[in-house]
Amino acid sequence: MVSSPNLRLLLTGDVMTGRGIDQILPCAGDPQIHESYMHSARGYVALAEERNGGIPQPATYDYLWGDALAAMAARTPDCRIINLETAVTRSDDFWPGKGINYRMHPGNVPCLSVAQIDACSLANNHVLDWGYDGLTETMTSLHQAGIKTAGAGANLLSAIEPAVIRLGERRLLLFACGHPSSGIPADWAATETKAGVFFIDELSARAAGEIAQQIRDRRAPGDLAIVSVHWGGNWGYRIARQQREFSHRLIDAGVDLVHGHSSHHPQGIEVYRGHPILYGCGDLINDYEGISGREEYRSYLRPLYCVDLQWQSGTLQRLEVIPMEMRRFRLQKPTDSDCDWLRNTLDRECHHLGSALRFTTEGESFLLGW
Repeated sequence: MVSSPNLRLLLTGDVMTGRGIDQILPCAGDPQIHESYMHSARGYVALAEERNGGIPQPATYDYLWGDALAAMAARTPDCRIINLETAVTRSDDFWPGKGINYRMHPGNVPCLSVAQIDACSLANNHVLDWGYDGLTETMTSLHQAGIKTAGAGANLLSAIEPAVIRLGERRLLLFACGHPSSGIPADWAATETKAGVFFIDELSARAAGEIAQQIRDRRAPGDLAIVSVHWGGNWGYRIARQQREFSHRLIDAGVDLVHGHSSHHPQGIEVYRGHPILYGCGDLINDYEGISGREEYRSYLRPLYCVDLQWQSGTLQRLEVIPMEMRRFRLQKPTDSDCDWLRNTLDRECHHLGSALRFTTEGESFLLGW
């Protein structure tokens, strides 16, 4: 029974447990990949070790989460939601011409269970990397582990269906969709007769209205609703006008929170009519550690977001950003100088969104003011 007047959510951006991450876990799958510059996923492990030192192999399932596990547990969230950006499959049917194909062996799903993940958005540009059989196995593997999914399915109807998280007598509905600006191929769109993702080809009033109608059709009195959107490029702080307008339309239509992701670094946060819009949550877990380039974004900094919404109104009560750093494929607390840099950067970007937001230090995290 949920007795608190608020719902506490723990949100993250991209969790990419495939490729090199999969290779250090106890049930490492076939390392073969089909990239022009790398043919074994183990190459990404070698790059990371060359950069920061040895990585335990096999690592325990909790290794990846490191200091983040205690940080999450300390905040006692009611629900933990991620964007899972990998196929969970043994399929060898890689999507031709894709360039980069992520997969994690189904035996490694405990790396998500150990973090008590409740639900995953799957409407992204890697969930079909290993074909339709790979998508089916992904969803089966997650559901068998008790992890709910949204944004992909055997047809359009199932891709639209939200993950329903029951919290006592209350419900949280997680809807997920993806836009081509994030790299999702148009032919991954689910149809009435074909599996795929809930694909929105334009950030228009029409598309926002269609999503709003899907929410109204499924929402019961007292439910809160989140829309998780995979959109935008990998790098850059500027939020496209269409993204802001689309998010505002969703909030106007009754959505309580917009959970955006795709960028490899965190972007600004807006509070619109009392509801939070996280335009880009950044990466949380991936195997990019040894890859050079774009150092000005400090993409090794990986935030967690703890968000309190009032159950009655869905409005924002508190938003905390908890900074982490990935080193040796493990999340850990960053240095004070990195914390200061991230706080100042996010403070600047929030102000650019016109919401007069500011961050204040609270121990080793930041509180959002509005």
